[in-house]
Amino acid sequence: MTIKPLADKVVVKKLQAEETTKSGIILSSGAQQKPQIAEIIAVGPGGVVDGNEIKMEVQVGQKVIIRDYAGTNVKLDGEEYIIVRQDDIAAIVED
Repeated sequence: MTIKPLADKVVVKKLQAEETTKSGIILSSGAQQKPQIAEIIAVGPGGVVDGNEIKMEVQVGQKVIIRDYAGTNVKLDGEEYIIVRQDDIAAIVED
């Protein structure tokens, strides 16, 4: 099964939290921050939403920073995804 988002919706999958610091210190699960970086899995077509023309500015495969508590959590085929509005994406992460 696949998820096909509508309008200005974006399907993302959160990336794993860092288990070690840059200096090599191993973090316990309680000390790990909730990851805000996610990879885009699918992007809606945009269009008119609430009377405003929405142009989608993100693409599948990009890594993005999403806002805390944004979107709708969905579990499909054992994988967890979040469906967010494009407005809930704060930034694109570039390598």
